[in-house]
Amino acid sequence: MRTEYRIEPMVLDQLDQVMKLYDNARKFMADHGNPTQWPEGYPSREMIIRDLEAGHMFVCMSGRDLGAVFFYRTGREPDYENIWDGDWLDQEPYGVVHRITSGGGHKGAASFCLNWAWEQCGNLKIDTHRDNGVMHKKNQKIVAM
Repeated sequence: MRTEYRIEPMVLDQLDQVMKLYDNARKFMADHGNPTQWPEGYPSREMIIRDLEAGHMFVCMSGRDLGAVFFYRTGREPDYENIWDGDWLDQEPYGVVHRITSGGGHKGAASFCLNWAWEQCGNLKIDTHRDNGVMHKKNQKIVAM
């Protein structure tokens, strides 16, 4: 049976669940050779609340279960103005995904989030930390979109 997902704007009542997902993600990354991308306390509750209030935090739901969380917005991303050892495919308007993580118990939730973001604008920019081997492998499948 295929899991049905939907994307919704995050609400403040989900903050504790979201922070637990980020806690689990930090542990997972550390256990898989990436202990520095998200140091303890990142992202902070204050950052998530600020992004939520700006309308940029989204959750992936399966029924009443929170399967994943991510930051998404369209528009210029200052962090992406200069990149090294590569080029963006184009300079067209784009969407940005940051701080995506899933709970692990919802197969395909993160991919569902990225596909949703792609459908919003048809052009995405997302980066991964050099030590994040798990995301590098997943992104190899996504690059061809």
